Amino acid sequence: MENNVHTFKISIDWKLINLISQIDRFDAAWTTIEKKEGQSLKQLKSIATVRSVGASTRIEGSKMSDEEVDVLLKNIDIAKIEDRDSQEVIGCFETLDIISDSYDDIEINESSFKNLHNILLKYSKKDEWHKGDYKQHSNAVEAKLPDGTRQVIFQTTEAGFPTQDAVRQLIEWYDSDNETHPLVKCALFAYDFVSIHPFQDGNGRLSRLISTLLLLKNGYNWIQYVSFEHEIESRKTEYYRVLRSCQAQRPNEDATEWITFFFSALGNIQEQLMKKLETKGIETKLSPREKSILTFIENHAGCKSGEIAKKLGIPSPTVKRILPELINKNLIEKYGTGPGTNYSIK
Repeated sequence: MENNVHTFKISIDWKLINLISQIDRFDAAWTTIEKKEGQSLKQLKSIATVRSVGASTRIEGSKMSDEEVDVLLKNIDIAKIEDRDSQEVIGCFETLDIISDSYDDIEINESSFKNLHNILLKYSKKDEWHKGDYKQHSNAVEAKLPDGTRQVIFQTTEAGFPTQDAVRQLIEWYDSDNETHPLVKCALFAYDFVSIHPFQDGNGRLSRLISTLLLLKNGYNWIQYVSFEHEIESRKTEYYRVLRSCQAQRPNEDATEWITFFFSALGNIQEQLMKKLETKGIETKLSPREKSILTFIENHAGCKSGEIAKKLGIPSPTVKRILPELINKNLIEKYGTGPGTNYSIK
C-alpha cells in the first residue's frame, strides 16, 4: 500500500509494520525497566554518550577512537583544543548533552536548529565564519576518487531562499501532520534535513543529533542509553547507500528504503540495550575482586593479566582464574595468544 507523506512516497508493507510494532512494544515496557534499572542506566548513559560522540564524528572523518574520546571528555581543557578532531568531538558532546538535558524545552524550529549548529561547531576555528547560519555556497555531497578528483554524488538544495523555504516546509509539515506515526515522522525528518543540507558543514552530525532529539520528544527515552550513531557507523556503507538510493529520486522520492533502514537500526540497538541490562544484572552478583577486574578492563581496553594484577594488587594466579570466568559470563573478550593475550569489555 503506497502512501504520500510530506513530499515522499512510502510503501507500507508487513515488514515495516512489524518493525514499528517491535519498537513500540519495547517502548511500552520501558517505564518499568527504567524504574528497576536506575543505577545501571546512569552507567549505560555515560558509555552511550562516548560511543555516540565518537561514532558520529568518525562517520564524518574523525580518527579518534572511543577510548581517546573518553579520555578527552574527562580532561577537557578548552585552551588546548587545537586539532580539528578534538574540536568536533567536544562540540558534538556539548550538543548531545544539551539535547539530553533539555529536549522538552527545545522547540522544533529554525532558531533551535541554528542554535544547536552553533554549539556543534563552537570550538572549530575553521567553521567560525558560518556556524549557526544557513549555507551561503553550494555544498553538494562529493566522493573523492582514487586519482584525486571529486565526483558529485548528490546535489543538495541550493543556498539562499531555496534552503530557507525547504527547512520551513519541513518544519510546517512536522508540526501539522497528526496522522503519521511518530517514528515515521522522525525518520523522514532526519532524512529530509540531511538531504537539504541546510548548513555549510556539520549536517550529518546534526541530522543524527536531531534524530535523538525527536525520538526523545516523542517519548522514546531509552534512546539515550544506547548509541544510535554507533549502530549507523557499523553499517556506514549501507547507511550511505540507502541515502543515495533515495536521494537519487528527488524530488518526491520513495523513502521506504530509508525508513526500513532507520527502523532496523532502532530495533538492533533495542536488542543491544537489553543485552547490556542483562549484563549489568550479572555484574551485581560478582564478587568484589571480579567487579574490580571488570571495571579495570572497562577503563583499560587491551590490558594484560599481569598489568591487571599489578595495578589492582591482586595475586596473578587469582587474576588468571577470574578472567576465564568473566569470559564465560560473556562480560569480557580475550584477544591474542601467549604473551600477547589481552582483554577488553564485550
